[in-house]
Amino acid sequence: MYVFLRTLMALLYIAAGINHFWHPAPYLAILPLWLPAHEALVALSGVAEIVLGLGFLFRPTRRLAAWGIILLLIAVFPANIQMALNYYRADHPRLWGALLRLPVQALLIWWAWVYTKERAPRT
Repeated sequence: MYVFLRTLMALLYIAAGINHFWHPAPYLAILPLWLPAHEALVALSGVAEIVLGLGFLFRPTRRLAAWGIILLLIAVFPANIQMALNYYRADHPRLWGALLRLPVQALLIWWAWVYTKERAPRT
């Protein structure tokens, strides 16, 4: 299960990163107005997700990638707050989903944190 979840995490981040380039509009829409260069930030976060997801697949880079994922999740948290605020102001039908994302972010951080520790080798 450990390997399955690790691989799943890597693939989810790679797919999410690719999606930043295929469908940037949803990511652009949730960036707080006070942040500069929205297009560059969406591209940068997409590249980061792809690189970190790939790094997560390989043992030598896994721990570093896990810490990178944690930092990335913290960095994008203001965008999740902005999305919830936008949906609240617009009385958007998916407000509940935007609100759910906020605590899910903590779960994703914990999931990455699990892989920051050395795992005892199997015998």
